[in-house]
Amino acid sequence: MNLKKTLFRGLSAAFGIAIALLAPATHAMALQSTSATAQAAVAKPVGTIKAISGATITLTPDSGPEVTVAVQDGARLLQVAPGEKDLKNANTIKLTDLQVGDRILVRGKMSDDGKQVLASSVIAVKKSDIAERQKNELLDWQKRGTGGLVKSADPATGTIVVTTNAAGASKSLTVHASKDTTIRRYSPDSIKFDDATSGTLDQIKAGDQLRARGDRNADGTEFTAQEIVSGSFRNIAGLVQSVDTTKNTITVMDLATKKPVAVRITNDSQMHKLPAQMAQMLAMRLKGLAPDASAAGRPAGAPSLGEARPTGNGGGQRPAAGAGGPGGFGGGQRPSGAGDMNQILNRMPPMAFSDFQKGDAVMIVTTEGSANSDVTAVNLLSGVEAILTASPNGSGAASLLTPWSLGASPGDASPAP
Repeated sequence: MNLKKTLFRGLSAAFGIAIALLAPATHAMALQSTSATAQAAVAKPVGTIKAISGATITLTPDSGPEVTVAVQDGARLLQVAPGEKDLKNANTIKLTDLQVGDRILVRGKMSDDGKQVLASSVIAVKKSDIAERQKNELLDWQKRGTGGLVKSADPATGTIVVTTNAAGASKSLTVHASKDTTIRRYSPDSIKFDDATSGTLDQIKAGDQLRARGDRNADGTEFTAQEIVSGSFRNIAGLVQSVDTTKNTITVMDLATKKPVAVRITNDSQMHKLPAQMAQMLAMRLKGLAPDASAAGRPAGAPSLGEARPTGNGGGQRPAAGAGGPGGFGGGQRPSGAGDMNQILNRMPPMAFSDFQKGDAVMIVTTEGSANSDVTAVNLLSGVEAILTASPNGSGAASLLTPWSLGASPGDASPAP
């Protein structure tokens, strides 16, 4: 899944300008003006380089239409590393050092029509540096990240109790936030981290999905958070009623509400199909049975889903080769009790939209959605008939999925197109 962005903030009186440059989440870099009057007189667009021709740069700003940047002779060109707080470590560069995909802040005079900036200075963060920093961020999210459903939150003490899953076994984890913890909040209609905004602890409510990066205590019951990303997402479990290839949507009969829901599938939606054996194991965990209590079929006495299709091994799809390892599942290997569900899913091959068929049993985490709008799939899991049989209304299965795949952590960012 893709890399995502946030703003870097800092101070430099030497230039007296305000900038915001893309880099991995929670690492701020910007220069704030010492003069409000000077700020008002100078254009300071920030965005991603779309094209370069001689001394002319086509800039895709973070907001608004494209801008043409005409770099003046003698313009100051500087390069900074992601995460820098000021310009003391900035390097002077040449115009030819800039490349498509680099992030820049331009200082100069805007034309009356707002389409061109005559640049007196350009401050850049290289695309390659951003990618390297975000790669390290991703690895750190994988190593030190956790996530799950919020059970309770106390803003006064900075304490959040989260229900996590280790291959289907629910556990409680107490997450501690401080004044130094970076907190972000997803918007109701977007699954992009780009659209997440700075949040506060009092926005986090029971039932929210939460992901945090930080450090666990020795016994794994408490977690000191460096970053927290949360959002109100919707959990849907049920049977696919129809597939619309023209709109890229599926209609699911929600087992909890007994109503159909139109779910939009996008390029950012993470979709996987469980092998039958793994689905049975997770189902037995939900039923409180031993893993070998009913390996060949549904737990005894469990209700049927009626028209649900038999799961099989992913419709002929096999688990990814080498999908084992810590938290993995492949080649008949049992899920590791220490593995996070997202880590397990991350090792599985993705599911294509063309794989959907009427009657498929699915579990989905979607955006909360605005009034009268379709919801957008964040994570989708198919091949889950056994799990839904163990939890007929989908309530026990909801916490198996969190809205962020470790394949592209919420701390990641990619240069804007």
